[in-house]
Order: sequence, then structure tokens, then C-alpha cells
Amino acid sequence: MNWDWEKLQQQHKRRTGSDKASAGPPPGVEEVLNKLKQARFNGGWLLLVVLLVVILIGSTTVFMVGSNELGVIQRFGRYTRTVTPGLHFKLPALIEKVTKVKTDFVYTEKFGSNSERAGNSARFSAGTERIDATLMLTGDLNVGVVPWIVMYRIEDPYDYLFKVKDVPQLIRDMSESSMRLVVGDRSINEVISKRQEIAVAAKQRLQNDMNEAKSGVEIEIGRAHV
Repeated sequence: MNWDWEKLQQQHKRRTGSDKASAGPPPGVEEVLNKLKQARFNGGWLLLVVLLVVILIGSTTVFMVGSNELGVIQRFGRYTRTVTPGLHFKLPALIEKVTKVKTDFVYTEKFGSNSERAGNSARFSAGTERIDATLMLTGDLNVGVVPWIVMYRIEDPYDYLFKVKDVPQLIRDMSESSMRLVVGDRSINEVISKRQEIAVAAKQRLQNDMNEAKSGVEIEIGRAHV
């Protein structure tokens, strides 16, 4: 078999020349520097994004509970633990959240003719007329005006947050009911002269109702007068 060496050399030269033409000239120094700068700029953005993510996670994992508070931790909406005052750690915000509850703070609910709360008025009979909650019927069928104040503290944050939907509203409703029962057992003279005794009796009734409802609150003696 004969080989045409001249033709083979010519084909090889043509093939080598076309490969060099497709590859193009080698990059210059300026082009290489531009590519390096671009890569460095993209790396800076990546570093900034990573730094922001770290700060965001850190700010949602470290928290402080005040000296008069307790922190209730929920994981995916479910209660997990209660933490005491101080610095604490938890999982990021999308996993765990903390609700701070003031346990040493005294909350008040006022019942009187000057109160602006809609919950301090009561409905009587089947009509739509709203009558002030302080108007009460005594045991001897007299009507007395009995303003009073309910004071309470949050004793159990878990019960307060999860057992009752609206604890302040429950306190307003049950306090009025307790006061009416106490006043209804006494004459108008007793209502006038035994205000402290009425306050203690109403407090005890209300506390029993709150305990049965597992509201997590402790009732303190308020003020009752005619």
C-alpha cells in the first residue's frame, strides 16, 4: 500500500492551522486582570450575603428575659419550655419563638360608671339596652351602685397563654357574675357597711372560677364601695 506523504503533510498542516484559528489569540494581561477583578467582586457579594444571614440567625437565637418576666418557648407552635430571667438561646425564628409574660406586674380591670370598657356593661332581659354593670340588686330587693376594681397577676404563663383564649375578658365576665352573687346575698345596709367583706367574698368566688378555668392568674383584693 502506497502512501502519498506529500498529501498527508499538506492535510496535517491545514488541520493544525484551522485549530489555531478557532482557538484565537491568547488573552492579554489586561483581560486577565479584568477577569480577576470580576471574580473578586462576586466573591464580595457572596461574603456580604453570608454575613447578613449569620447576623439574622444570631439575632433570632439569642434573647433576654427581664427580671419580672418569664419566657414561654414554642417550637413550630407547640409549647416546649418556660425559661427564667436572664440570657437564653433558642432555635431560629422560623422554628422557635418566645413570648415574654410579665409575672410581677399587677393588671387591673375597673368596673364603674366612668369606665370606657365595653366589657364593663351588662345586658339585662331580652332587650338591647345596655345597663351599667355596677347597678346591682341586693338581697332585700334594693338596687345599689357598686363600683369595684379587680387586680390580678399572671401566676402560670403556660395556662394564661394556652388554656383560655381571652383571659382579661373572662375576668371581666366572671368578676361581674361573682360580685352580683355576693351582693345578692346581702341587704342594702350590708352592702353599704361591709364593703371589705364583700370584696373578700367576691375575690374568693372569682379565684375559684379562674382556677376551674385554668386561667393561670391570681386574683388580688380590689376595692368595692357604694
